[in-house]
Amino acid sequence: MQVQTIRQFKSDYMRRITDDTGIFQHTKFGVPDRSKGYTTDDNARALIAAVLLYSSQKDSSTLDLIHTYISFIHHAQNTDGNFRNFMDYNRSFMEDSGSEDCQGRTLWALGFALAHSSLLPDNVLNTCRYLINQALPHIEKLGSPRAGAYAIIGLSYLIETPDALTYSFPYPHAPSTAEEKAFLPRAFIINVIEKIAVRLHNQYVRNKGNDWNWFEDSLTYGNSMLPWALLKASHILENISLKETAKESLDFLVSKTFAKEGYYKPIGSHGWQLRGEKAALYDEQPIEACEMLLACKEAAIVLQDPAYLKKAALCYEWYLGHNSLKISLIDPQTGACYDGIHATGLNLNQGSESIISFSIAHLVMHHE
Repeated sequence: MQVQTIRQFKSDYMRRITDDTGIFQHTKFGVPDRSKGYTTDDNARALIAAVLLYSSQKDSSTLDLIHTYISFIHHAQNTDGNFRNFMDYNRSFMEDSGSEDCQGRTLWALGFALAHSSLLPDNVLNTCRYLINQALPHIEKLGSPRAGAYAIIGLSYLIETPDALTYSFPYPHAPSTAEEKAFLPRAFIINVIEKIAVRLHNQYVRNKGNDWNWFEDSLTYGNSMLPWALLKASHILENISLKETAKESLDFLVSKTFAKEGYYKPIGSHGWQLRGEKAALYDEQPIEACEMLLACKEAAIVLQDPAYLKKAALCYEWYLGHNSLKISLIDPQTGACYDGIHATGLNLNQGSESIISFSIAHLVMHHE
């Protein structure tokens, strides 16, 4: 089929649903729904999209977005280092601490920002370092597999980026104290990555079998984060077993999420897929296409197999109409992304998670 092409990527919509507090969680069609407020989850993911956009455009308005999203994350962090998630329109957080997934996603975003240390201002980078350092004591205790996977990915960026772990100072001789030497300790971070990765690997080994090569007895949300995290960890730790688990589980996920007709079809969120049963057909969510794209891009590098790049391209084309309904999810008037595919057609709301997911997918495919 003929897939729609994007002649010019429109970044205005993400700005339109962001105010001076952060990005709104939901919309009514394309208008921010203030009654639903904000989440740290969405502001963290928006930070990733804004950093990618800034690496492409380097304009002041995008840098303003980066400051807004990091400021939200800073405000969300408790004194003990955990992050709160849901905030109402009155700027009051509605919980004492967010979910484990929220902790992991926030680390992913902060680590990703630090991977662009040559691009962003020192004050932004130092804030990201501070926030991660405050959160570090809690990371190893994350019990959710996805939360651990998000955290591995975020922490991996710190290890892969030479300047990520050190405070930036505007003068030649930065102060050196015992406190600073203990800041973001590299050996400790590698140890946390290894512990979480081995835990994921062992869970996989215990659970797989009978043509079900997966970590759990169901395929639900954020599935691709699990093999992606193990790909990252296997590269850092030079661990063959982790790499084999990552490849086997990713290939299994690919077999469940790409239709024989040649398009990407994520597991439907209206029922998911239980072991031994068929996958729910709908609702298809934009975030799944984005995260699968990122996992396949990583696999192409770590496994040195360009075939995964073709899978990543199919994930991107899902947004443009190469999908189960042959309908583009991109609003041609605004550049926004619809909230998913129902059995009856598109979900016409255009919330933050959707535009963030499409923005990341587009910018990774076109600019990285």
